[in-house]
Amino acid sequence: MIILFKMINLLAMGEAKRRKEIADDSPQVPARSKWWTKEKSAQFVQITTKGAWIGIGVMVAYWLVVRFVGPALGWWQLQD
Repeated sequence: MIILFKMINLLAMGEAKRRKEIADDSPQVPARSKWWTKEKSAQFVQITTKGAWIGIGVMVAYWLVVRFVGPALGWWQLQD
């Protein structure tokens, strides 16, 4: 009777519930290793965000030099 109930339950439940039930039987795999913590993740995001903004600033400064400073000082002429 229990086997019949489980079969009916498996047929009636949605895909997400079925996968959850299957996952409960499988061995648990840790999401992160012990040395990669939430604090390190937050620090990584903070550093890479700062680096991205620095890169954007350098690119804008380079564009300003190429577009305005160089031609104004006579270093080169733009081919418009």
